[in-house]
Amino acid sequence: MKISYVTNYDAMDIHNWSGLGYSIAKMLENQHAEIDYVGNLELQTNIVLRLKQRIYKRLTGQCFELEREPFVAGSFARQIQLKLKTDTDIIFSPASTPISLLKTNKPKVFYTDATFAGMLGFYDAFSNLTKESIRHGNYLEQKALDSVALAIYSSDWAAKSAMDDYHINPAKIKVVPFGANVQNNLQYDDIKNIIQNRKKEVCNLLFIGVEWKRKGGDIAIKITERLNELGIKTQLHMVGAKKIPIETLPGFVIDHGFVSKATEEGRNRINDLLATSHFLLLPTRADCTPVVYSEANSFGLPCISTNVGGISTIIRDNVNGKTFDLDTDVNEWCNFIIDYFTDAKKYNDLCLSSFSEYQNRLNWNVAGIEIMKLLKEI
Repeated sequence: MKISYVTNYDAMDIHNWSGLGYSIAKMLENQHAEIDYVGNLELQTNIVLRLKQRIYKRLTGQCFELEREPFVAGSFARQIQLKLKTDTDIIFSPASTPISLLKTNKPKVFYTDATFAGMLGFYDAFSNLTKESIRHGNYLEQKALDSVALAIYSSDWAAKSAMDDYHINPAKIKVVPFGANVQNNLQYDDIKNIIQNRKKEVCNLLFIGVEWKRKGGDIAIKITERLNELGIKTQLHMVGAKKIPIETLPGFVIDHGFVSKATEEGRNRINDLLATSHFLLLPTRADCTPVVYSEANSFGLPCISTNVGGISTIIRDNVNGKTFDLDTDVNEWCNFIIDYFTDAKKYNDLCLSSFSEYQNRLNWNVAGIEIMKLLKEI
């Protein structure tokens, strides 16, 4: 199968979209698809759009989103047309916008983690858009969904929005969770050894997030503080933020700063933390389906997070972790951690079932097999 893989950025740069654009492309290649990269699309605007952006920002403080403009989406479509090979079988994108206005007799498919409607008011970046940007964003999302042969989402939450907010036939909506952006070949016996080697006298919690506030860094600190007050010696390892917005960090917080997965050293540091920690703790305020949960499970590391966005598709309560409502009292989070950390068998079983979730659902090979099957049915 020959696939034109469309991104408006360089899909080979793993810093774009947490490396997902890269991982999805490699997933398709690993299923023996022939990939033609159609990327680095130029964001072409005009003087009217640039003036609107400045005026909105100056007069209202609102964001006029250029990438949600039909003029820009039309320019993407024209650039794609010029780059498409005539013998391509499918046009595939890890986003809806670049192919929303692309007219072609080839089937179009996208695979992403949210709809435009689902993101409105959810992320800060989608909470202060102009009415014009909202109208045009919904227009382009509708055009994309109407024109694709298949819309694949990483969660039930996103798929439900496509059906409810854009009235799309459920038959062309599919859910395939993202895999883990880690490179390891750990087997069942390896995971058992990793679990056995985790410290028994200190509970190590791991927080990974560049956007510290959105990811709930402050909540993670409160949970760790309370665990220590309850007599469970606990350390919180924080990774991702270049600067944590707290003048003096508590002694139980270990700040690892930003760690780049682009380097072997960075990957090794993160892998070591995933192996030696007891739980991934990410009380995020807004997220779709972060791949860090799959990555944690690949090391037999259970995930504790919030029931927002599409997270409940990834984390199954008491199978590979636990999700809580955002307003849940800190003590409830602590009770879950204490219950498992102080019971060796329960903790061991949870870790092993977390690894099983990774093996059976949350890896790119499983995702690739499912997606290639769907593409062949088009």
